[in-house]
Formats: sequence, C-alpha cells, structure tokens
Amino acid sequence: MKESTSSSPAGSRAAATGHNERRMADPLDESPSARRAVGAPVSPERGRDLGILALAVLAPIWGYGWVATKVGLDYSRPLTFAALRVALSATCLLAVLVLTRRPLRPPVIGYTIVIGLLQTTAFTGLVMWALSSAGAGKIAVLTYTMPFWLLLLAWAFLGERLRGAQWLAVGLAFAGLVLVVSPWHIHGLLASVLTVAGGLAWAASALVAKLAHRRHEVDVLSLTTWQMVFGALPLLAVAALTAHHGPDWTPAFVASLTYNVLLANALAWFLWLYALRRLSAGPAGLGTLAIPVIGVLAAWLQLGERPGAVEGAGMALIVGGLALLVWRGIAQGRRQTAGGDDDVLVQPVVD
Repeated sequence: MKESTSSSPAGSRAAATGHNERRMADPLDESPSARRAVGAPVSPERGRDLGILALAVLAPIWGYGWVATKVGLDYSRPLTFAALRVALSATCLLAVLVLTRRPLRPPVIGYTIVIGLLQTTAFTGLVMWALSSAGAGKIAVLTYTMPFWLLLLAWAFLGERLRGAQWLAVGLAFAGLVLVVSPWHIHGLLASVLTVAGGLAWAASALVAKLAHRRHEVDVLSLTTWQMVFGALPLLAVAALTAHHGPDWTPAFVASLTYNVLLANALAWFLWLYALRRLSAGPAGLGTLAIPVIGVLAAWLQLGERPGAVEGAGMALIVGGLALLVWRGIAQGRRQTAGGDDDVLVQPVVD
C-alpha cells in the first residue's frame, strides 16, 4: 500500500511537499530553492516556536556576554575592542556565506546599511564605551530600555499596539528597570546616557529590520553578515584614529574576544534578526528582558557586583512582567491556532 500511495499523483505531491517542508526548515541549506524558501512562510505554530527558541538561546549568550566583555575591556580600549569584535564576526559570517554557497551580494542594501550603522556602529560603540567605566550588571540592565523605545517606534511606524494584560506586564517591567537603574543616583551619569542612547539605536535598527522583512524577501544570515560589515567600517576607522596602542593579548583577552566574536556577536545577532522576523517587533524586544537579569546575576557571581535590595526587587518585577507576557502569549497563540487564523505568523509570542 505504501508503494501505491507514493506512485499516485496525490502521493507524489504529498511526498514532494514533505520534502520541500524539510528543506525549508534548514536555514543553512545551500540550494537555490532553499535559499528562496528562507523567506517563505512557515506554519503558524512552527514560526512561533522558532521565534521562542531563538530568544531562549539568545538570552544566556547575551546575558553572560556582558561579563565576558567587561573582562576583555581590562586589556583594551573600548572602541578598539568593539572594532575587533565586529570585524572578526563579520569575517566569520562571510566565510559561512561562502561555505553555504549563498550569494555574496548584500540584500536590500539601503536597509542593510542603515541597520549596520544603528545596530553595529552606534549600539556596539556606545555600549562598549559605557561598559568601560561602569559595572557590567548595571549596563546590561540599562541597555534594555531598548524594548520600551521599540514599543514606541513599533506603535508609531508599524501599528503594533499593546492590549489588555500586556500593559500590566509592561508596567511591572518598567518599574523593575527603574529600581535597577536608580536614576536618582547621578554618579556614572555619562555611562548611563551612553547606554540609553545605545538602546535607542538598537530599537531603531530593530524597527528597520522589521520593515525590511515586511517589504522584501530577505535571507536572515545574509542580512546579519552585511549589516555587520557595513557597521564595522566606521568603528575600524574611529579605532584607528583614536587608539595609541593595541590591546594586551593575554589569555583572558583572547577568551573574551573569542566569546564575543563567535557567540555574542555572530550567532546572537543572527538569532535576534531571526526572532524579529518571526515575532512582532515590540514584544520581541520585551521577550529579551531576561537578558539583563542573567547579566546582573553573572556579574554578581564572577565579578562581585552584588545587587542591593532595591536592584533585587527590580529584577523580581522584570521576571514577573515577563511571566505575564509569556502566559498571555501562549493563551493567545492557542486561540489563534484553534481558530485557523492565517495571520498568526505575524503575531508575537507575547501578544
């Protein structure tokens, strides 16, 4: 019976469909059809699950990345470290493009350049500068004003609005951030301003990436690679003009740089842009709020940056807000799937 099914026209179409779906699921497949399929729709449940998985892997990588970077900055000027990080990451990703036989032409070049200047040049440069003079845990939390900027930008330009329990979740998360940041303490004001500006640049880059995915069929790996290439150029120029000497190539510095290049930059930005493609922009940003909590805990354990009672309360509020968002997202996703809503693909996991 199995042979007769596969030899019939319907069976052949079913087998071909199953084969194509398996090929679509592999983002590194090197065939032209698979490269086109990277931008094709996937099932609602699979798209949502892949977005969740990307954020779940991203959170510990970026969370610990603040500590790894802080260690590296003991042996290098901040902009030199930033330039090395993004230039080496871009080189690795270009090699992946070659190995997977993807086209080397930059995708939607206007969008890609803007994303690179915002996400790689501005965000990385500003945050590295701030991190050189402030604690890793605090900078990790300050960076995540990004989701709130992104909510405002997504509301203004993408028409994405928060509803119902999401407002309570946002209020909890915002209150938690205020407690952790403690803006009534003016010590370290420059580092705080630089970090918040970096968060705003990151939010703007996320918005541009979302628009690019809405208007064009974009390969995520290619976009990640080329935005990093374009963003690295200004950092390399500034580092060359301002650095009086190179970094101290100690084992600790090499380990820090390796972690940043392979995990916190190349892999993590790919995961972030992929998550943006599968989830709506504002809640995708909110879904990363676990990262500063991990950063604070890692800085506490490794660097001795122990948070006080107020910071601990703030972290608890952030986690509470995240739990509420995830709970509502699961319930909403199930209702949409049960109702056969074709638009579930563009709904966020926490919407």
